[in-house]
Amino acid sequence: MRTIGQHRDEIAALVAPVLSGRRRADPETRDIDDLATDAGAGRGHRLLARAVVAPVPLPPFDNSQMDGFAVRAADAGSALRVVEPIPAGVVPPALEVGTAAPIMTGARIPDGADAVFPVEATPPGSFPAALALSSVDVPADLTPGTFVRATGSDLAAGGALAPAGAPVTPALLGALAAAGVTSVDVVRRLRVLVVSTGSELRGAGAATVGDANGIALRAALAEVGVESRSIRVPDDVHAFTGALDDGVGDWADLVLTTGGISAGAYEVVRQALEPRGLVVAPVAMQPGGPQAFGTVTLAGRPVPVVSFPGNPVSALVSFEVFLRPLLAADAGVPDDRPVAVLPAAAADGSPAGKHQVRRGRVEAGAVHFVGGSSSHLLAHYAAATHLVHVPVGTADVEPGDPLTVWSIR
Repeated sequence: MRTIGQHRDEIAALVAPVLSGRRRADPETRDIDDLATDAGAGRGHRLLARAVVAPVPLPPFDNSQMDGFAVRAADAGSALRVVEPIPAGVVPPALEVGTAAPIMTGARIPDGADAVFPVEATPPGSFPAALALSSVDVPADLTPGTFVRATGSDLAAGGALAPAGAPVTPALLGALAAAGVTSVDVVRRLRVLVVSTGSELRGAGAATVGDANGIALRAALAEVGVESRSIRVPDDVHAFTGALDDGVGDWADLVLTTGGISAGAYEVVRQALEPRGLVVAPVAMQPGGPQAFGTVTLAGRPVPVVSFPGNPVSALVSFEVFLRPLLAADAGVPDDRPVAVLPAAAADGSPAGKHQVRRGRVEAGAVHFVGGSSSHLLAHYAAATHLVHVPVGTADVEPGDPLTVWSIR
């Protein structure tokens, strides 16, 4: 029986070629408005396929950093006549000698002006009252460039907005919009076919159950920027292989199955795919001991297949341990599974020969187990905030024992 580390390395080696191949595939051209919509709907985590350069300088013209008066710094200490105000969004006339122009934040600096002093330096102290002034006194210490955002001070024209492979973040989308870039080429999302096996998932009646794995794993994949589809197949080898070929087609990069790899009489994944190259390799982990992987010819082409157990907690724990770290890193997703070592709040048992992954909550700096160790306790998983790791060789957990925890919230 292999260790978690050994199996993780096998999955990484299996998945690595498809991840690198996806980056080399034809990119998708996407409108930045659509990318912003995707991010707002939780479908963000895109990477640039090609570098983007600024077609214009940022900012594209000298503009005011604050509400105030545009003047010549050479007029510091003088009283100047006030001329027409400059709102944002207009091209103002050149500033006449001996005048000051009321200017709003972001408005273009007029030719002839080289500094701005704030409206707070005038007796009214704010606009619109200061618009009624006929003259203003320029502060004596004003110097050129004061409160002026210079053209290109953020980025020169032709400068790199972002290199290929950069994550498409809110800040980058904002910079693209500011530079007038309306669309970019992004790396195509990884495409995963999620296959839930079991005749109990089909039809209606007292002997059927809902497909928890399909919906839960698709949601987990979406969190790491993966596109997915799901199918449910019965415990019939012929029906399974036909549905698998149809589901893969020319679309799927990776197949993720749940169920059908244990020692029962109707283990459809094992029966159909083990003769075709799937390696069934139990792992010393609870839950999630039954595992399988391999490259299998599906729909006429080799496709990597990762197979998890069918119990819902086993499937989700397996995803967190073996697939999520790989897919998150590939999609440029920040690590949101912080690790800590905290004391156990109470005593409990664990199979000494296996690495047990329990569900828990952290309260008052200590780890409290949520529910038992059984792999069907999905509601307890939903109530947990952490995965709690009890290492191989530990038969009993005592209060105060240090345990490694992963935050899953």
